[in-house]
Amino acid sequence: MRLRLVPKETSWDFFGKTKISIGFSSLMIIASIAFFFIQGLNFGIDFRGGTTIRTESAQTVVVGDYRAAIDPLGLGDVTITEVFDPTFEDNQNVTMIRIQAQEGQESVTADVVRNVELALKEVAPDITFVSVESVGPKVSGELIQTAVIAVVLAIAAVLVYIWLRFEWQFAVGAVAALVHDVILTIGIFSVLQIRFDLAIIAALLTIVGYSLNDTVVVFDRVRENLRRYKKKDLKDVLNLSINETLSRTVMTSVTTLLALLALFVLGGDVIRGFVFAMIWGVIVGTYSSVFVASTALLKLGVKRDWSKPDNTAGNQFANVDA
Repeated sequence: MRLRLVPKETSWDFFGKTKISIGFSSLMIIASIAFFFIQGLNFGIDFRGGTTIRTESAQTVVVGDYRAAIDPLGLGDVTITEVFDPTFEDNQNVTMIRIQAQEGQESVTADVVRNVELALKEVAPDITFVSVESVGPKVSGELIQTAVIAVVLAIAAVLVYIWLRFEWQFAVGAVAALVHDVILTIGIFSVLQIRFDLAIIAALLTIVGYSLNDTVVVFDRVRENLRRYKKKDLKDVLNLSINETLSRTVMTSVTTLLALLALFVLGGDVIRGFVFAMIWGVIVGTYSSVFVASTALLKLGVKRDWSKPDNTAGNQFANVDA
């Protein structure tokens, strides 16, 4: 017996209430932008500046014990990560401790580092600080600028790719979905004040790729059906295409979410922000592929140039392999 999350054949009308879907997406985007400007993001050490301490001990690292020892110092955002490397000896246990810059200071002072060392020696008496490195506000500002450029360039590259592969209307629809996903992800991080660091930027770029994959699958089927049903209305072709790819879309999203939920529950605090961003991205990416990208394509329309051979219908780059 084969498991099906949706029926084999569906005929749902995804554009029967486009005003509601457009209104909902617009409201979510406006709310996300408003929260971003009013409340801002809870930037991590990567973007605020701070100090990274590399420790080494012969005792087994228990991150919870390390955190319990440091918390009474009231240092704010502290990230503790155990480092694994096949070249390490059996008694070589390494951690990376990141401490945010304190109020009015560019980096953690030597006294603070000393207090952290004393606190950790109560947990691991033989612990040593192998290296102490600080990141100032200037470097953090450059990281923010670089992160923004990375996301913008990724979306611009998607615009060019879709434009070459399909037509400009498809490109605008795909980019609209990507911008929708990125804004809503930033918005949820602003609302919940989850730590926003370089790992979240990596998640945003991954979300862009995931959402694009879903959108291209739908658009490929739309192009095929436009050739097959030359007289059918564009709305009906879009509905047919989405219904035909719905089973694949839902199965892909659900299996991805199962893996991400396992990581969210069992992966620990270090990757929880990244995994949360991915979970949210999969949900909004699946939604936007259907209700944002396809709706934008419906509103823009598609020029059906049937004077060209079917293999290159609509665009000279239409037969480019994905």
